[in-house]
Amino acid sequence: MSYLLEILGPLLEGTAVTLQVFLISFVLAVPLGLLLALARISRCTALGGLVNGYLWLMRGTPLMLQMLFIYFALPFVPVIGVRLPDFPAAIVAFVLNYAAYFAEIFRAGIQSIDRGQYEGARVLGLTYVQTMRRIVLPQVLKRILPPMSNETITLVKDTSLIYVLAMNDLLRAARGIVQRDFTTMPFVVAAAFYLLMTLVLTVGFQRLERKLAVYDG
Repeated sequence: MSYLLEILGPLLEGTAVTLQVFLISFVLAVPLGLLLALARISRCTALGGLVNGYLWLMRGTPLMLQMLFIYFALPFVPVIGVRLPDFPAAIVAFVLNYAAYFAEIFRAGIQSIDRGQYEGARVLGLTYVQTMRRIVLPQVLKRILPPMSNETITLVKDTSLIYVLAMNDLLRAARGIVQRDFTTMPFVVAAAFYLLMTLVLTVGFQRLERKLAVYDG
């Protein structure tokens, strides 16, 4: 018990870093994903093509590779080359990557809405923005909650990849203690922390689904 209390401090510090990366990435990736989804289904063919290419690139290459590129290779890119510290580099990589996945979830949700509702909105004199905000997106939110829940939980677990940037997240903190003390107990505690975080998210999304289901016709 005393050993558990001893390692709890460093692991909680690592958990704080993990939660920061997760929360900032999620808050930025969701609206960016929505914008990408709207751009992809827009009537502008060129814009849709650019977004398609972006989604293909982000979803077709490993997140770890994207992170390493942003941190190590981006400074050497002509014109736009910039060197980012480890934390901002990790955030940029996670936001750009997960925005692509969220964009596909939003796109599928938006396109699942019956076209008759768009036509009805036009008859009522609503603009495209008003139609999306008042009619389409509220319905889309209910339909995309399950896949959004899955991706959000995956995001929590993927934060462990930031160890490649030598950031002191939960997994790196646990591994450091394991290498120092030659015991697997820190990994067990780290696993419990990850399970707790995913449990909170799972329960939160389930409650949100039940709340929104009340408004189903």
